[in-house]
Amino acid sequence: MVTPRLHPSLLPQLPSAVIRPLYDRAALRPGIVHLGVGAFQRAHLGVINEAAVVDTNDMSWGMVGVSLRRADTRDALQPQAGLYTVAVRDADEKGQPRELLQVIGNLLEVLVAPENPGAVLERLASVDTRIISLTVTEKGYCHDPATLALRWQDPDITHDLAHPLQPRSAIGMLVRGLALRHARGLAPVTLLSLDNLPANGCTLRGLVLAFAHRVAPALAEWIARDCTFPNSMVDRIVPRTTDEDRARTSERLGLEDAWPVLAEPFLEWVVEDRFAAGRPAWQAGGARFVERAEPYELLKLRMVNGTHSALSYLGVMAGWPTVDVAVAQPALRGYLLRLMTEEIEPTLPALPGLDVAAYRERLLARYANPALQHQTRQIAMDGSQKLPQRLLGSVRQRLASGGSIRLLALALAAWLHHLQGVDEAGRKFEIQDPQAAALADALALAHAAVTSAEPTLAAQQRTAAFCHGVPLFGELAASPVFVNAVARHWQRLSEDGVAATLGAL
Repeated sequence: MVTPRLHPSLLPQLPSAVIRPLYDRAALRPGIVHLGVGAFQRAHLGVINEAAVVDTNDMSWGMVGVSLRRADTRDALQPQAGLYTVAVRDADEKGQPRELLQVIGNLLEVLVAPENPGAVLERLASVDTRIISLTVTEKGYCHDPATLALRWQDPDITHDLAHPLQPRSAIGMLVRGLALRHARGLAPVTLLSLDNLPANGCTLRGLVLAFAHRVAPALAEWIARDCTFPNSMVDRIVPRTTDEDRARTSERLGLEDAWPVLAEPFLEWVVEDRFAAGRPAWQAGGARFVERAEPYELLKLRMVNGTHSALSYLGVMAGWPTVDVAVAQPALRGYLLRLMTEEIEPTLPALPGLDVAAYRERLLARYANPALQHQTRQIAMDGSQKLPQRLLGSVRQRLASGGSIRLLALALAAWLHHLQGVDEAGRKFEIQDPQAAALADALALAHAAVTSAEPTLAAQQRTAAFCHGVPLFGELAASPVFVNAVARHWQRLSEDGVAATLGAL
């Protein structure tokens, strides 16, 4: 017997425990266009926006998603009229997994940019559109993470400058859509980044204006004067959906959902309240509106993302496949706790009312959630794009203040160790990074640069050569304190492995 597909007409058939949209979806108009309609967006902004629609019954804030690369999300959700399920998973007091299902209804359509870029541009230039949001990951901004400058030599940026009606990149798509709005005399919009970038709104603004100046200075002036780019901080752990997750969710629904998403119960969003054309009542879904998001961004990027990266590289190499398995190792848990307490927290701005000790413990408890099965390999992706804001900012502040970077250096050495693409059990894995080829070249040159037979000096030569060959390290490559700290850990990881290195701390 074929299981029917999740569809608006079948919502009344869902089990009573499943939360579902009770508003009139036919009345929803698309006020938000979101670039990068992936798992995180659907489990974070999609959930918050759903709460706003339900709470206010404001039907002007439906959402259109845009996939900038592949058609898989559209192909999965189109037969479901945009409906999808969020499975919120954790464990009860006895450690038994539990799950709450919610069907989200505010995603009205998914466009695939490579198939029809003109349709995306028309949606960006629609009179209904008032917010354009993004979750395109760090690499989707086509910028240098160390300098935050647009990479003009990026193939997509080069293409987008030459082909105004067929943009490929998020930046090119935004500017060409805004150009249409400007030419038609439409109202300005809010451009809202939900990616893990420092000052993500300011960063996005700088990249958009740089591209717009190349297109038309008058367009750049209009964007700078009238459009807004709020900074925001987002936080929710969203693992990759597996076939087992699809089957389990569909069984509980009694209907087939081709692409549900998973999430932890915790959800946070801090966003600056600067919107050019209004906004939904996102506070109904837990959003917090502030004057300045920067202190919260640094807290999230360094405490959460920084420790997540450290855990992932150590976990991948040690053969700990998921975050909960990794953090259950006493030596790793102790390392993460010390990393936060001793070297990350001193770099953070004051956040009145924040209980930092409670924040640490809650974060470790989130990592220990056994129901998520969050893969360390997934978190380890795109390190060249993530490390500047997750770890190197803390390193620079610690060095400037004369503080120790011993624990931060281990996280960076773990990244270098993992770039060899073989874990401690001899299992090969692919380095998934937009700079993978350049990193492999830098690693080969670093090994070739070693002239000393003395192990400590050899490790320093190798590390210095690698850091000089990878632009993201910038001036740190010339710092003996930095290079030597990383070299010591890289040598120990290479010779003795993760467990022994953590034990030696």
